[in-house]
Amino acid sequence: MPTGTADVLLRTEGRAGFVTLNRPRALNALTHAMVLAVDAALTAWEHDPAVETVVIEGAGERGLCAGGDIRAIHDDARAGGTASAAFWRDEYRLNARIARHPKPYVALMDGIVMGGGVGISAHGSHRVATERSRVAMPETGIGFVPDVGGTRLLGRAPGELGTHLALTGTPVGAADAILTGLADRYVPAAELPALADDLTRLPADEALARHAAEPPAGVLAGQREWIDACYAAPTVEEIVERLFDTGLPAAKEAAATLLAKSPTALKATLAVLRRSRALATLEEVLDLEYRASCAALTTPDLVEGIRAQVIDKDRDPHWTPAALEAVTDADVARYLAPPPGGDLGLAAEEETGRDPGARA
Repeated sequence: MPTGTADVLLRTEGRAGFVTLNRPRALNALTHAMVLAVDAALTAWEHDPAVETVVIEGAGERGLCAGGDIRAIHDDARAGGTASAAFWRDEYRLNARIARHPKPYVALMDGIVMGGGVGISAHGSHRVATERSRVAMPETGIGFVPDVGGTRLLGRAPGELGTHLALTGTPVGAADAILTGLADRYVPAAELPALADDLTRLPADEALARHAAEPPAGVLAGQREWIDACYAAPTVEEIVERLFDTGLPAAKEAAATLLAKSPTALKATLAVLRRSRALATLEEVLDLEYRASCAALTTPDLVEGIRAQVIDKDRDPHWTPAALEAVTDADVARYLAPPPGGDLGLAAEEETGRDPGARA
């Protein structure tokens, strides 16, 4: 039996192993120690014949996981430290391990599931959303770029829906999460305890079939026409221009949302998202995102964005540079270049036959 921590509770019941992220006051935000604890549990259960299904859930009623511990990232970035890069190395390896886990991995994506919460759930084999789900990659709002394999997930969404979600950071409910490939099934929140109980006794597919239902209607399917037309533009500036030119209230609202985000993060996100679409594996995308994350760590926008949204909560970030047209090609190229500390190297490990999710 793997050993949990105060922040990651582990238990086995019947045929299932349960991981409970246990920082409800912090919306179960991931720390480095939590990532390592989950990784160790997956390693142990992979080789335990008594565990046939892995289930991940969040403590409390507010969400599975709101992402990484961005206060810690803020402090590390201000100090010019290396803790964040080390955290991402292990977090991204965990994302890869989840995607390649040989046993059913059931993520109960109830409530808030954002950033790192998407990484720890949406790469699983069975992703369950509820009517309370709010799934998002909101990184551009803090001067960061979608990571944890998020650009692969969003890059494979129908049309330009993923581009819209990556740039605006808009949270989606169950139907839209399923439409965009961030989730598979809808189960009413009230039925999650019964589902969890069935997972201890039944194969994952059979247990889910007992509780899956039709989700409440989403909104993205009805917005495909203007989203696809606007977000197919080659630059962020033209995307914004097209959004305003539609005359549609929802499109103009999206444009206004974009103009409030970090200009550098927007341009870097578009570049990473479009490059990730051409990559064959999740490991290659995680390598690319690691480059972008390390680059963001050295920019003023990441510290400023976290300050405005999380530390001071004044919601008034002052971006550097402040306008899209002031962000140069060289600024964006930094996000695609190898970081000073070296690449993540997950794709190379996969090619040599080494488990890409295993830590060095």
